[in-house]
Amino acid sequence: MKTGGQLIVEALEANDTDRIFCVPGESYLAVLDALHDSPIRTIVCRQEGGAAMMADCQGRLTGKPGICFVTRGPGATNASAGIHIAMQDSVPLILFIGQVASHAKEREAFQEVDYKRFFGDIAKWVVEIDDASRIPEFVTRAFAVATSGRPGPVVISLPEDMLTSEVEAPTALAHTPVETSPGEAELDRLEALLNAAKRPIAILGGTRWDFQAVQDVTRIAEAWSLPIGCSFRRQMLFDHLHPNYAGDVGIGINPKLAAAIKQADLVLLIGGRMGEMPSSDYTLLKSPYPDQTLVHVHADAGELGRVYRPTLAINASPAAFVRAFARRRGPAAPGWAVETAKLHAAYLEWSTPPQTGPGAVQMGLIMTYLEKALPEDAILTNGAGNYATWVHRFHRFRRFATQAAPTSGSMGYGTPAAVAAKALYPDREVIAFAGDGCFLMNGQEFATAVQYDLPIIVVVVNNGIYGTIRMHQEREYPSRVVATDLKNPDFATLARAYGGHGETVEKTEDFAPAFERARASGKPAIVEIRLDPEAITPTRTLTQIRDKS
Repeated sequence: MKTGGQLIVEALEANDTDRIFCVPGESYLAVLDALHDSPIRTIVCRQEGGAAMMADCQGRLTGKPGICFVTRGPGATNASAGIHIAMQDSVPLILFIGQVASHAKEREAFQEVDYKRFFGDIAKWVVEIDDASRIPEFVTRAFAVATSGRPGPVVISLPEDMLTSEVEAPTALAHTPVETSPGEAELDRLEALLNAAKRPIAILGGTRWDFQAVQDVTRIAEAWSLPIGCSFRRQMLFDHLHPNYAGDVGIGINPKLAAAIKQADLVLLIGGRMGEMPSSDYTLLKSPYPDQTLVHVHADAGELGRVYRPTLAINASPAAFVRAFARRRGPAAPGWAVETAKLHAAYLEWSTPPQTGPGAVQMGLIMTYLEKALPEDAILTNGAGNYATWVHRFHRFRRFATQAAPTSGSMGYGTPAAVAAKALYPDREVIAFAGDGCFLMNGQEFATAVQYDLPIIVVVVNNGIYGTIRMHQEREYPSRVVATDLKNPDFATLARAYGGHGETVEKTEDFAPAFERARASGKPAIVEIRLDPEAITPTRTLTQIRDKS
């Protein structure tokens, strides 16, 4: 006889869970008690949104579901931001929620929420376990659902009395991973389409990639001389200094790359959905009928033909597809090889930071320094805001599992993601980028980094405004500023108050020594950059946007 709490923990252990992220609550004390005797590492967080984003980061970097536990009501609703990220970004995650006891349901009891209704549109599956003896069944199924097809979040509601009840139950077994592989006939047709093409291009995106898959797609690029673009915030899928890399297919795309995609006669889309942001509002690939011959490879058959009608649809995971197609040999000297070289040259020019700009701090020079200072396996995380342009455009990603950023555009992601990444890879440098507004949405998770001695470095780009919104505001309603100014704390002092290391940068030349001191401190650190709000983009000032000049 075992309690429901013990069965939950045993099911997690059976599925190779190594850590969970949580904010504790009385609604699932039985699970917390069972974790006391478990090898699973429990990381307690400061807010449920941050805990869910940590679980998302773990799922994003490993392909295995990140696990998060929160309490009912406000705990669950706080966590919803992380669930929405995982859904839009196709990241495997399982959220366990302590629920009101069974006898109190349907009475609007204390902190009661109907989670099937609340999470129904932003999770792959939402379930409540009423019978503790079925816990092994439901938890194993949750792992399968979260990782199969298009990965995503699963939400499991746990009534408090179910967790304390004692029952007999079968021993939990690990879920069986589901792989989808391409058929030889599909590979033959793809080979024929490529051989007939004059201007092909490949775009990598989505999840269900791994280190080997990135090596395999590199072999494909070399064998076929294909130019390779990476979808929005999926840049770690291809080495940016490889001669076949063409650039980031995301917000503010290089115009030369956008033109190449529009003019391509064949687009090979591997793993991605090519949503609103990477498609430039569905203009690079027109929906529902692209101008280009589209070969769409996706692990979920439901995504094939959902937005675009492909000429060839291949229902396969990215890893299985590239493993199979890497065995095919391309033409010796395809006519498009010259264009591939031109696109890479255009990328190198596009990704070279500007050396001047308004104010005493030049972000271009700081990015140039970081490109030299950071090792190839450094992990960069960020949330959303104009500051992120400096990372996405000017940092040249070299390896898989070095990027964690939400394609959903959620703010507040960078700091909790950095905590999770450092816990996962303690020997690698982890740098979080955040705007001043972005940091203060989940910046309290810096305390989690301090608690667990996880020496992340958070670079806070502080311009005193919600920059992206101000940029749009000045463009659409010039000089009519409302709700975009911010009065911020001294972030370096805040870092020290938490027990970390703090630095303030007010001139470009101050950054390198400040960053090195943060590194040498061995503590979680915040390096605050006080940036002139005029430096709103790498190429245009706020005044130029306001004046439409």
